[in-house]
Amino acid sequence: MQDLHGGGRPVPMGWTRVRLLERWDVMGRGAASAFLGIRSGHPGFGMLALDSSVYIRCSTGERGVDVVAVRHPDRSESVLRQLEWFASWRGTPSSDRALQDRIAVWLASRAPGAVGPTDQRPCGAGAEPAASSPFRSGA
Repeated sequence: MQDLHGGGRPVPMGWTRVRLLERWDVMGRGAASAFLGIRSGHPGFGMLALDSSVYIRCSTGERGVDVVAVRHPDRSESVLRQLEWFASWRGTPSSDRALQDRIAVWLASRAPGAVGPTDQRPCGAGAEPAASSPFRSGA
């Protein structure tokens, strides 16, 4: 999860593993909890499926709620271009440098013939696909 409000109060940013229930309401009650937004109907979050198959981003704009859903973001040229830009941009706070480094390593692991850090683990030892997300803790 990431903070997409950018408000004046400091909000801890990071990814947290959650389980969505059958009847989940991330835009209403979830946003009202201040975990997924600032109040009901005003979401501000990013979510990535554990298998990295879907990324959803919601934010509250001036005229309504913006929702972006990307299936297989690791295959999206637009997403990959944005990640390349972010990984190389030096105008970010130093707190984002670790994330930039993880993204750069992940992007490099996608090169043809590249062996990423997750490929070096033997099967059955917590191995994940090479395209696992750079946003996971410890990735």
